[in-house]
Amino acid sequence: MNEKNSKRRYTVPFIVIAAVAVLALIPLKSSTTFSELEVSHADTAWMLMAAALVFLMTPGLAFFYGGMVRYKNLVSTLIQSFITLGIISVVWVLVGFSLAFGDSLGGFIGNPLSFFMFKDVGFQPNPAFSATIPFALFAVFQLKFAIITPALITGGVAERIRFSSLLVFIVLFSLFIYAPLAHWTWHPEGFLRKWGVLDFAGGTVVHISAGFAALSGAIFLKKRKESGNDNPTNIPYILLGTGLLWFGWFGFNAGSALAADELAVKAFLNTNLASAMAMVTWMLTDGARGKKRSAVGAAVGAVVGLVAITPAAGFVTVGQSIFIGFAASLVSYFAMRLKSRSSIDDTLDVFPCHGIGGITGMILTGLFAEEVGLIHGDPTIFLYHLLALVIVSLFTFGGSFLLYKLTDLILPMRVTETQEARGLDITQHGEVATDVPSSL
Repeated sequence: MNEKNSKRRYTVPFIVIAAVAVLALIPLKSSTTFSELEVSHADTAWMLMAAALVFLMTPGLAFFYGGMVRYKNLVSTLIQSFITLGIISVVWVLVGFSLAFGDSLGGFIGNPLSFFMFKDVGFQPNPAFSATIPFALFAVFQLKFAIITPALITGGVAERIRFSSLLVFIVLFSLFIYAPLAHWTWHPEGFLRKWGVLDFAGGTVVHISAGFAALSGAIFLKKRKESGNDNPTNIPYILLGTGLLWFGWFGFNAGSALAADELAVKAFLNTNLASAMAMVTWMLTDGARGKKRSAVGAAVGAVVGLVAITPAAGFVTVGQSIFIGFAASLVSYFAMRLKSRSSIDDTLDVFPCHGIGGITGMILTGLFAEEVGLIHGDPTIFLYHLLALVIVSLFTFGGSFLLYKLTDLILPMRVTETQEARGLDITQHGEVATDVPSSL
């Protein structure tokens, strides 16, 4: 593409972002206050830390994914995660938070004007969501979940997607898939929440949605021309990314208690144990099959455990969390094996790890959840979980496929064969991971 066409492609987005910047200067009159509620300084301090921990997960994911791709696509893969920190932050303040948590329209979506440009998102608690922390802090915490979800999807379409098209898709996914799911599941009037569906920290909203969107994208974009040669570029990056993800996940899950209390401690403990068990199970499964116990396998197993415990973290016992890590590790392990024999090119196994891991976690949440799980004798919540999984799976897979088609009509989504062969670092970004002199 010549320089003139490249400039034209970004003219309209630049005008849009400039308009948003100017719009942000216009003061919006607040119409709602909650002055009678007192902020808990302890809860606020913890939630500030939790939000920062979840923020760290996105750079961690960038390293985790970046270490797995070919060297010529390393920068591209890193920036595909990093860019969500910028794009989704703007979209969330503009209208995303309103769609997810605004006044409910039939339990399906929030009123886009409720918190437009963070109107009425102030520094006092909103009792509908948390009575002890500033409403703005709740909104920022939820923003971090909205950021990492589209970043997860990029692993399924890595090494062949055009960067500018990805930006369009990320915005569309945030507005038309993520925001409705968050509303259904976490808004007090959301229809899944009213059914009693339990998702403590995002098994459905984040991981199942990302898994099915990645699967949909892999099918839409078809296989890479060089698929099958997937030796990791940088295993230390993968381990670094895993460590950052594991560390950040304590904010992801324990922070979802929205308070510095016993529930947060319970979620923190369960998160660590499930991940530890899943990592060990993955490595021992490799050994039982006569394979070497790889560092990459340990990292993937740990992440699968984190995914699976996410919906259940605040609802299950320590023993149950260990079982969830064990079961999810086995299920995802063999799901990856089945996927490798198929024609679907989910580059970094997002669906077997996040999609299947999330599904396993949601099913086991319905089985074990304290007082209402199937093991306590009442099948109601368990059956609602199964129904919710069917609805969410169809919605996220089908909806994402339509969004890929729409994006492709706006901007072609797949790079050319020549660009793919040269690598996305050079063809999409004009950069290389390290500038090593040719004489070395």
